[in-house]
Amino acid sequence: MAEEKKQAEAVEAVEAKVQAPVQDPQEFLENFNWTKYEQGIEQVDDAKLQEFEQLVAENFVDTMDEEVVQGTVVYITDREAIIDINAKSEGVISLNEFRYNPDLKVGDKVEVLIDIREDKSGQLVLSHRKARTIMAWDRVNAAHDKEEIVNGFVKCRTKGGMIVDVFGIEAFLPGSQIDVKPIRDYDQYVGKTMEFKVVKINHEFKNVVVSHKALIEADIEEQKKEIIGQLEKGQVLEGVVKNITSYGVFIDLGGVDGLVHITDLSWSRINHPNEVVELDQKLNVVILDFDDNKSRIQLGLKQLEKHPWEALSDEIKIGDKVKGKVVVIADYGAFIEVAEGVEGLIHVSEMSWSTHLRSAQDFVKVGDEVEAVVLTMDRDDRKMSLGIKQMTPDPWTDITTKYPVASKHTGIVRNFTNFGVFVELEEGIDGLIYISDLSWTKKIKHPSEFVTVGDKLEVEVLELDVEGRKLSLGHKQTTDNPWDKYETEFALNTTHTGTIGEVVDKGATIDFNEDIQAFVPTRHLEKEDGSKLGKGDSAEFKIIEFNKEFKRVVASHTAIFKAEEQRNVKAAVKKAAAQADEAKPTLGDANEALQALKDKMEGKTK
Repeated sequence: MAEEKKQAEAVEAVEAKVQAPVQDPQEFLENFNWTKYEQGIEQVDDAKLQEFEQLVAENFVDTMDEEVVQGTVVYITDREAIIDINAKSEGVISLNEFRYNPDLKVGDKVEVLIDIREDKSGQLVLSHRKARTIMAWDRVNAAHDKEEIVNGFVKCRTKGGMIVDVFGIEAFLPGSQIDVKPIRDYDQYVGKTMEFKVVKINHEFKNVVVSHKALIEADIEEQKKEIIGQLEKGQVLEGVVKNITSYGVFIDLGGVDGLVHITDLSWSRINHPNEVVELDQKLNVVILDFDDNKSRIQLGLKQLEKHPWEALSDEIKIGDKVKGKVVVIADYGAFIEVAEGVEGLIHVSEMSWSTHLRSAQDFVKVGDEVEAVVLTMDRDDRKMSLGIKQMTPDPWTDITTKYPVASKHTGIVRNFTNFGVFVELEEGIDGLIYISDLSWTKKIKHPSEFVTVGDKLEVEVLELDVEGRKLSLGHKQTTDNPWDKYETEFALNTTHTGTIGEVVDKGATIDFNEDIQAFVPTRHLEKEDGSKLGKGDSAEFKIIEFNKEFKRVVASHTAIFKAEEQRNVKAAVKKAAAQADEAKPTLGDANEALQALKDKMEGKTK
């Protein structure tokens, strides 16, 4: 304005000096004969020339000077703006250079730079963009230093944000700096003129970063202080869904954010918060809790409604049958929603009469509709336990009739332990076969050596404990005990032919058949010639020990020839004794000799 006033005063001064008779400078130039002047034919008064030069200097722009000048919009077409800069002719600027200023109108003052003094048609071409660029850097720096608010035109989208025209400089607007809430549609800002704050300038690369969010935050900060000061537990506020995560929903309370955890969204169990709310939805929430400085606010949505347990019918009691949907499955059981927000637990032990350990997934899956019996109910603690197996009769009710002692049945191997095998006779009826009752003859260290899970097995009921719901079974009892026969066949001192199988530290083993494996101590492997039997050697063996209870058989090769030697010795001794008896005198002979000697002594000899 000062410059315009100064220019107007200069024009008035010139007009005061140049009276009406004075010729118009433009007219003077058009009518002036330069040829005559150069040839010296026509003379011009020096005073007039000085006056003319003064008028030109004060009223016209030197088009050779590339400094930025100010012009006035005198006319606007569909495509161009006509600008008067007090030159010989008016300049033209494309309206594209004024996209940042859609409100441009006749009479507006604009900064321009002379781009082309005369185009093909003799037209003066100006550039507003170049003028803005020259002046922009100083303006941007000043706006940054003074923290001023500037207007910018959003030109287009780019990676991570937007490009904004600020004073003719392309500044970067990060996506996170557009608004305080997450932006899902960036295109809605393209082509808009908005207010910004210059937040960062890189002087080396001449990069400018602007923020619209900073302006909003300044207003919100005031609102936030006011809201936080009034927060109270139990207070109900209106908010807008700002963000949805897998664990909860962030609510904008008007500058203050609060979190509704997924468990506080609905009395019913949900898998994800978007089942209940959606972005930008307005809803009422209640303040459940907050920290000391009220920076973390815990909100609730379901608390605005009556708890479903309070609305649960009083007619439901223990023993009643209820229907519900499986909503969650764990290894230990399944949760059934019997009414909206009311769940009961079916423990895996209540899913089947079987005592065989199984997982809940073996019986039900999420979404199944099931019918169950109410086993326990605590309305105060809001807990309920249910059972499915109670929907069918207990198989142990007539167990003594179906599975009496000594009865034989076929079962399925369900599980192993170190001491035995669990066999299922029917759903809910399991029995245990101890490892010692699997085979009459085999020495089994672990049940897996004898059977596999899923095998069918013949069993006999050995014991039945109805009160303890225990069933003792045997498999070997379904066949005759071969050791009854072997007790006679392999009796003590019986002799059998066998082959040495394995040689161990204290002896060797012999397989007489598929059931009988005898042990031969090392000292009983000695042969008649003093050497010992080795692996693969065949010989005769004598049974020196047989124990049916412990299935123990001990044999000896040495006892074969030592027994023969003992018999020979006994026979020789007997023969020698007989020969000795024949050789020694009889009692009669002795008597005769004695009588003869007596007679001789008495003188009676003849």
